[in-house]
Amino acid sequence: MARVPVAEHMIVLKQLERSSRIASLPPEYHGLVSAQDRQILDKTVEELVQDVHKEQVKPIDILRSYGKMAIKAHEKTNCLTEVIINPGAEKWLEDVNLKGPLAGIPVSVKDSITVGGFDVSVGYSRKVGQPAPQDGAIVKILKDAGAVPYVKTNLPISLLSFESTNDVWGRTTNPHDSRYSPGGSTGGESALLAYGGGRIGIGSDVAGSVRVPAHFSGIYSIRCSTGRWPKMGNQTSMPGQEGVASVFSPMTRTLPDLVYFTRSILGMRLWEYDHSVHPIPWREDTYNATKEKKKLRIGVMESD
Repeated sequence: MARVPVAEHMIVLKQLERSSRIASLPPEYHGLVSAQDRQILDKTVEELVQDVHKEQVKPIDILRSYGKMAIKAHEKTNCLTEVIINPGAEKWLEDVNLKGPLAGIPVSVKDSITVGGFDVSVGYSRKVGQPAPQDGAIVKILKDAGAVPYVKTNLPISLLSFESTNDVWGRTTNPHDSRYSPGGSTGGESALLAYGGGRIGIGSDVAGSVRVPAHFSGIYSIRCSTGRWPKMGNQTSMPGQEGVASVFSPMTRTLPDLVYFTRSILGMRLWEYDHSVHPIPWREDTYNATKEKKKLRIGVMESD
């Protein structure tokens, strides 16, 4: 009998694990989108947070609505890697910060972001079967803000490509047209958000890895300045590469969600979670002053 290479064997097991996790989800995550789901899906992040604060909607209902849509997005685009809804997100809801700025909001994260108890394979077969012992800084911040990480999303091996495909998870396609790429390297996020499987997510960007997927898929993102968002505890394909630093950054379906999400995260005193973050909070006066400008000055560097 021919021996199956170890790498191929681990890939098969990992894909079976993903399929099993999806199939074993409670009935609420399968089936048609209900009227209650639609009410939740149509609201902005800020509106949902206010509803949670007022106890007008339960976080579990938000999770199940977006979890259902995430599964549908995956069926169409192959955008998910680790499905951490149950066990994971549903259990974390038992201790969620119901007064936080992201209270009860499901947040998707790029596969390179570390969620305790789950693999951070980054598309490499040799990293399969090695669950992280604890959350990275970004996930700790999300949970402290009241958010609930619920899925991880696909990327290209090496994280240096404008498509999102690897041997472990396969190829992610654009939700608008499966013949095209959703972009990269945070293409799983853009596909998920563009389909409607989430409202806010987190990617990383060296040379366009949140900006290109946003452009390809029709969503919103901003590459934050170096030192603005935490990076401790997460994975990279190039450890030690600081010449052009990778920056973890937000991705959202709408511009108001991008503003609210960024403001909420920067208000969490990020430098207390990661010493590499500059101690600069969200500056509302600067934001308002910029909004009032009729013309913005844009710099273009033609050569370095």
